[in-house]
Amino acid sequence: MSEGRITRMTLEEALRSKGQTDWERLRNETGEPELDEEERDLVIDWASARLVVPEAKAAISIRLDADVLEFFRAGGAGYQTRINAVLRAWMEAQKKERQVP
Repeated sequence: MSEGRITRMTLEEALRSKGQTDWERLRNETGEPELDEEERDLVIDWASARLVVPEAKAAISIRLDADVLEFFRAGGAGYQTRINAVLRAWMEAQKKERQVP
């Protein structure tokens, strides 16, 4: 921060100083922001949103090769989720190949 822009004043001076807020403009605001066409396309219609609760995961014990486990753990937190994602991708590929519903 530039030292030249720092202003020191007492509380009394601060209370007497004129602020830079445009109170009239704020009073006239409608509450709806002005959006251009691109921004309007990004607005989410929360009225049609629905809550999606993920299925509960089953806790299991699985034996993995040490190097496979170390590979996933090296990616940091969430390694079990990444292992699940890899297994899910393999499962989906197998379903397509076998035409299993």
